[in-house]
Amino acid sequence: MGLFGKKKETQKKCCCGNSCSPEKMAQAEKLKESAGVKVLGSGCDKCNALEEAAKLALKELGMDENIDHVTDFAQIAAYGVMTTPALVVDGKVLKKDEAKALIEKVRGLI
Repeated sequence: MGLFGKKKETQKKCCCGNSCSPEKMAQAEKLKESAGVKVLGSGCDKCNALEEAAKLALKELGMDENIDHVTDFAQIAAYGVMTTPALVVDGKVLKKDEAKALIEKVRGLI
């Protein structure tokens, strides 16, 4: 009887299409520790708008406006981010609406 037979086992797929090898994940974890401002996302309009908003906030604060745009899904996953865009300042994931205030706080300018 085939009704109660063993279920076929399916291989679970990773969010990045199974491209996150242990070496790649270790590299992504190491990149998380670097200081600076990063935008996590694919490069869509929302990601680009967040990058521009962060640059304006940094400029207003008199800080270096250099922002890294991370598009590698393995690196994004290393931050624990489930949706993009996301903003990271000195390794801490921030919400878009809190960017300016949290940049000040993280950098100790308040």
